[in-house]
Amino acid sequence: MSESTHDFLRKLPLGRDVTLLNHDPHGLAAYSKPAGVLSHPNIPQEESRSLLTCPYSIDDECFQWTDSKGKVHKIWLLNRLDSATSGVILVCVNEELADIIRLHFRQKRVCKIYNALVFGHAHPTKQVWRDRLVVQRKGGQIRTSSRGNIPSECKMRVLKQGTVHALLELEPTTGRSHQLRVQCNKRHFPIVGDATYGDFSRNRSFAKEQGSKRLFLHSLETSFEYTYKGKRNRFKATAPLPDGFGIPA
Repeated sequence: MSESTHDFLRKLPLGRDVTLLNHDPHGLAAYSKPAGVLSHPNIPQEESRSLLTCPYSIDDECFQWTDSKGKVHKIWLLNRLDSATSGVILVCVNEELADIIRLHFRQKRVCKIYNALVFGHAHPTKQVWRDRLVVQRKGGQIRTSSRGNIPSECKMRVLKQGTVHALLELEPTTGRSHQLRVQCNKRHFPIVGDATYGDFSRNRSFAKEQGSKRLFLHSLETSFEYTYKGKRNRFKATAPLPDGFGIPA
């Protein structure tokens, strides 16, 4: 990537504590989104709490930023994370490439690795979860249930098991809304801090003991290969695991 484009990515109006993780010569970039920051604003009043603090077009799926010289720039959003989820999120300043990468997501050609701190014990320590979910939208809220007909799959591996908590590696091969949260809860190890599908009583106890109310779900790594202008490229971005994901004593 040219120095000017590199500078451009760093000069974007980034949201609170959003940091650049990686970029490539064709305008593809990955940022680390903290928990509590929106992937994009749905209304202008939410811009200050978003990945980029500028207007967003729902129809075009892109941010529109006007620089100090009055030039309007478009930055295409390639994937989304729930506001409560932290980690890797991708953007692109090249519309043609953005369309290519979005197709990769739809065709399940992107490897996504998450870490989750959960309550309970996962056994066996390696599993493939296959469920049929239903995603409903009511009053602007998303609710997902395991009593549906949408195929949803995820690979699970236990990274560390404690007496009360476990740290899991989750690799979804589908990308349903709230999929990982619902699949964990269905198997009786809800994600710590999940205020929608989780164990509310244990969440309160954890928050009191550890001093954190966040959802302990983190998009750790995203990687894929793509072809652009006849050349094969590989892209990978890793967002370090935030503090607090260790197994409590």
